[in-house]
Amino acid sequence: MTTYLLDNTTVLLGRSMRHISRSLDTIITVAITPIALMLLFVYVFGGAINSGSDKYVNYLLPGILLITIVMGTSYTSYRLFMDMQSGVFERFQSMPIARSSVLWAHVLASVVSTLISLVIVVLVALLMGFRSPAGVLAWLAVTGILVLFTLAVTWIAVIAGLSAKSVDGVGAYSYPIIILAFISSAFVPTDAMPGPVRAFAENQPVTSIVNTIRDLFAQEPIGTDIWIALAWCLGILIVAYALAMATYRRKIA
Repeated sequence: MTTYLLDNTTVLLGRSMRHISRSLDTIITVAITPIALMLLFVYVFGGAINSGSDKYVNYLLPGILLITIVMGTSYTSYRLFMDMQSGVFERFQSMPIARSSVLWAHVLASVVSTLISLVIVVLVALLMGFRSPAGVLAWLAVTGILVLFTLAVTWIAVIAGLSAKSVDGVGAYSYPIIILAFISSAFVPTDAMPGPVRAFAENQPVTSIVNTIRDLFAQEPIGTDIWIALAWCLGILIVAYALAMATYRRKIA
C-alpha cells in the first residue's frame, strides 16, 4: 500500500511541478513581499530598533523566512482550489489511484517551490549584509525546521483550498499566521513589549521557531527553544493533516 501511494504521489507530483515550472513568476512573486519587508525594516526602521544584534538583517531574517513560507503556501491553496473547481478531482476519483496521493502531490510541490523562494530570499539577505558563522550541521538543522514548518502550514493551506467558496477566500488563512509573525520576536525583542502582549508573543509558535533559527545561524546555545519549536510544528502538522484528510473525505464522498 505504501509503495502504491508513493508511486501515485510521484506521478501527480510531476504534474504539479510541471504546472509550477510553467509559471515560475509565482516563485518570484512569493519572494517579492518578504524581500520588500526586509528592505523596509532594515533600511527604514532598522536604525530605530534595538535588536541587540550587530546587524539587524541577521536578527530579521528568520522571521522573514517564515513569512516567505506562508506566502508560498497561499499559492498551494489556490492551485488546490482551482483543481476542485475545474473538475480534475472528480476525474482522479474515477481512476485507480490512492486518494491521499492527490493532496500529497500538492503538499510536496509546495515544499519544493517554497524552498526555491527561500533560497532567493537568503541570497538577497546576503547582498544586504547577512552573515552567519553557522556550519553545515546548523544549516541542515535550519533547513529541517523550515521544511517541517512548511509542511505544517501547507496542510493548513490544503484545508483552506478544500473549504474555500471563492478565490478571494482561498488565502485568508495566511493572514492570522502573518500577524503572529508581527506579534513575536521576529522583528523586535519581546522584552520591549507591554506585559500582556509580551506574554502572548513568548508563548506562540512563531517566537520559538524564530529564536531557534536565529540561534542556529549565530551558533549560540539553543536551549529548550528547539524542542518547543519542534513540538509546535509537529503538533500543528498532525492536527492540520487530520483535519485536511477529514475535509477531503467529505468532499469526495
